Amino acid sequence: MGEIAGFDKAKLKKTETRENTLPTKETIEQEKRREIS
Repeated sequence: MGEIAGFDKAKLKKTETRENTLPTKETIEQEKRREIS
């Protein structure tokens, strides 16, 4: 049970960060460049 709770916490942190940080045009361009190269 403890391991699952810790894993869920880490997953929630990542989700919260993504939701709180709206991707700017610069971020989108950087992601596109990463995918190409």
